Amino acid sequence: MTKGNINVSVENIFPLIKKFLYSDHEIFLRELISNATDATLKLKHLTNIGDAKVEYGNPQIEVKIDKEGKKLHIIDQGLGMTADEVEKYINQVAFSGAEEFLDKYKDSAKDSGIIGHFGLGFYSAFMVAEKVEIITKSYKGETAAHWTCDGSPEFTLVEADKKERGTEIILHITDDDKEFLEETRIRELLLKYNKFMPVPIKFGTKEINDPDFTPKTTKDKDGKETTEPHKQITVDNIINNPNPAWTKQPADLKDEDYSNFYRELYPMQFEEPLFNIHLNVDYPFNLTGILYFPKMTNDLNIQKDKIQLYQNQVFVTDNVEGIVPEFLTMLRGVIDSPDIPLNVSRSYLQADGAVKKISSYITRKVADKLKSLFNNNREDFEAKWNDIKIVIEYGMLSEEKFFEKADAFVLYPTVDGTYYTYEELFNKIKAKQTDKDDKLVILYASNKDEQHSYIEAAKAKGYEVLLLDSPIVSHLMQKLETSKEKISFARVDADHIDKIIQKDETKISKLDEEQTKTLDALLKEVIPSEKFVVQLEPMDSDAAPFMITQPEFMRRMKEMQATGGGGMNMFGSMPEMYNLVVNTNSPLVGDILDTKTKKKQERLINQSLDLARLSQGLLKGEELTNFIKRSYEMIK
Repeated sequence: MTKGNINVSVENIFPLIKKFLYSDHEIFLRELISNATDATLKLKHLTNIGDAKVEYGNPQIEVKIDKEGKKLHIIDQGLGMTADEVEKYINQVAFSGAEEFLDKYKDSAKDSGIIGHFGLGFYSAFMVAEKVEIITKSYKGETAAHWTCDGSPEFTLVEADKKERGTEIILHITDDDKEFLEETRIRELLLKYNKFMPVPIKFGTKEINDPDFTPKTTKDKDGKETTEPHKQITVDNIINNPNPAWTKQPADLKDEDYSNFYRELYPMQFEEPLFNIHLNVDYPFNLTGILYFPKMTNDLNIQKDKIQLYQNQVFVTDNVEGIVPEFLTMLRGVIDSPDIPLNVSRSYLQADGAVKKISSYITRKVADKLKSLFNNNREDFEAKWNDIKIVIEYGMLSEEKFFEKADAFVLYPTVDGTYYTYEELFNKIKAKQTDKDDKLVILYASNKDEQHSYIEAAKAKGYEVLLLDSPIVSHLMQKLETSKEKISFARVDADHIDKIIQKDETKISKLDEEQTKTLDALLKEVIPSEKFVVQLEPMDSDAAPFMITQPEFMRRMKEMQATGGGGMNMFGSMPEMYNLVVNTNSPLVGDILDTKTKKKQERLINQSLDLARLSQGLLKGEELTNFIKRSYEMIK
């Protein structure tokens, strides 16, 4: 028997481990199973190259709960250790890793989430155990060893009578951590961290129908058939999938395999993803994974199921910010890479060269996939556009490389349901929608119903009107206007259509200068100046007599500020101001001017203003009630 002290210079390291990693107690299981997996895969490698003269077989890792004895067992059939190796790896190497970790990170708990990469893996057991035992037998055939430590710097190391190769770790769970003796809690953790570990993990047993048993069917004297019940057999309950889809080659997978894997990742998601992107690269870094495009809404904040990050099939985190480009964090799926430095802070991670390469690779891969989907089946791509546009628009705004590639597949839908690429749109509208300053004006609506009359006025001129209704479209238009030459976007209700796309020809007003002055004064007496700026404009006689518009610049700045960025707070705090465009060539405007009594003039102006407000959804509450009442009286 050997007794000794672990060489510790950090005072009271065990209490520090418990206290410092308190919030992450549960990861002890991930660390111990990761160690067991390493030991198993190392043995596989040694048997493959002939250095280990043993039969590898079909090893598995077993997790057992002894609730009465307050013990948790983790058993593997891997390399095992000799007594000398226990002395070296447990008492010296692992502990120096623990000490280095605590010394480096005792002041920054926020970075403590991922600890195994400091060699602290094994000692995380002391977060939940008052005593830990290791019973281990090396594949080399030497006598088994039994190591015990009660959370003090003292340990004992004696011979053991273990016959099978491998290691058993026994955790004597503390009273404060009894939750880890509950079957439901351990199953939850195994599914969270070890669902796709590359070695089968046994957790209990289950009953299944015997595949070698065929139930007999017999008939009674009345000809009634009876089938005997299935024979049940007890089998190991393997809780993980050691060969998940992302570890396979894309050529070996069918659509059904990708669909099944999505359901395995997100059992509570009942909607099928729109499509997937298989990532597979081994130079200049290692990365595999599968990303799924789910159906999107216009709500940027909804993100129930996140991308999961793995390192060699061990779950690490679902906070992939900094590794995956921000616009793709709305996707779902898995990324697995041994090359991401997980033992450092987020700020370091975002500056890391390998991580930047990974991020730009994923961006390029997503852009290439979108382009091929568009080229291979444009009709299907158009059908999915509304469900994916928010991700694409966000990508165009946040990633310059993605913006450059996006011209090949970004679609611009019209209010009539036609989809154009930018090049197609440009060629379609350049003849009609170029103004007198040789600038191409791209008209759009954000709501087909609310802006219907404006859309119809534009279509009457033969103009195309796009339907752009995502919450970040204002930002995107700003970016397009600065990156493409001589274009501007204008919402159809930004002004009357002849002002939005100004041509050389100027309309002649039916009113002379005197009449125009009289009308202006009359309107300003009745119309509240704090809400409306009155503009008298000669338009077509059949155009609306009164039209409410909101200047493109002001409205866009307010929208951009509402979704982040886009200028100073002055735009958000300013009251809603509208232009009231009055058509001096409208017969109704002529009637208002010709009406003899002031009262009737006011009534006509108020009624016309309210109709214009109604068309913009601006008439509410008491004002709407009064308008309806007044309208009924006029009908009478």
